[in-house]
Amino acid sequence: MAKGPVSKSSDDELPFEEPVAADERSFFGRPGKPSAPNARATLPASLAAQEHYHGHRERLRDRFREHGDTALADYEILELLLFRLIPRRDTKPIAKALIERFGSLAGVFGAPAALLTEVKGVGEAVALDLKLISTVAHRTLKSELRSKQVLSSWSSVIQYCHAAMAHETREQFRILFLDKRNVLIADEVQGRGTVDHTPVYPREVVKRALELSATAMILVHNHPSGDPTPSRADIEMTKVIIDAAKALDITVHDHVIIGKDGHVSLKGLKLI
Repeated sequence: MAKGPVSKSSDDELPFEEPVAADERSFFGRPGKPSAPNARATLPASLAAQEHYHGHRERLRDRFREHGDTALADYEILELLLFRLIPRRDTKPIAKALIERFGSLAGVFGAPAALLTEVKGVGEAVALDLKLISTVAHRTLKSELRSKQVLSSWSSVIQYCHAAMAHETREQFRILFLDKRNVLIADEVQGRGTVDHTPVYPREVVKRALELSATAMILVHNHPSGDPTPSRADIEMTKVIIDAAKALDITVHDHVIIGKDGHVSLKGLKLI
């Protein structure tokens, strides 16, 4: 049986060639020298950004490891901490924004959690962690006052009170109750008020001292304005408490006013 001519398509006339796959070296890093000068440019944008801040984190850790905190600015110290709290973001802008918003590293840790969350990148969990770290610092300072004669550790008293109160947005009236050796028995906030006033009741102050068997007290309150200059009301209230306590053989050693940038001692000013 005769066969007719067989028609061939153009595909039949050419040998089949499998398409060449893209070189995966452009997508996955390899140890050693890059295969091309622009190899980094082939990384997806998200991976390139991630690689950038991971390298920055390691460099910052190395500086801290080798030279300590003196080699770092305040915002960089905060960055180191935020590395742990926010693991998958560039935390440098967040650290700088926190410092700018609250003025200093102490201001960041002293700020209320609600205000911290107003900074972009800081959620409730991060704000809570920052407040937890702040609490650890306060407890550490407070523990240094325990079992010590407070009057001989005056700088520690001021340091503790400043850390605890200087950045509060409302006034607090705090009392350090001491025993006959001037060792700290209790540290209590007796009242919280507004931005410029806290109600204080001398009878309640003396009553609490008797309940604790305290023989001496140091009065402390803060001025949220930042200026620790005592008002006339501060001076008069202190004198009323001194007179009420004296009748029961309780000594008021001092009344300290804490501001953001310093403190004032009424005894040091010879106002009591």
